[in-house]
Amino acid sequence: MENTPEYSDWQEVLTLIHRAIDVGHEEKLLKMLLTQDERDTLVTRVNIVNELLKGEISQRQLSQMLGVGVATITRGSNELKQFDESEKAWLVELLKK
Repeated sequence: MENTPEYSDWQEVLTLIHRAIDVGHEEKLLKMLLTQDERDTLVTRVNIVNELLKGEISQRQLSQMLGVGVATITRGSNELKQFDESEKAWLVELLKK
């Protein structure tokens, strides 16, 4: 028995999630892996990205709307700056309901 974890990087976790999706068990896996607070935070982060891409309200308004600090919104904004226009367009399409 080795004393090293079987999953040691992000890509391996993504592969695990893809395998769960392939068999229709992504919700079960994510509920098992993430606490309720972490799931709520993920929903907030999706809303941050969605609203930043829309560009209709200020970061301060977004902060107030979602009940998070401006620094949290700024981190999301900084992450988006790493995406080129085609990646941002892909995100916009992905986030459409």
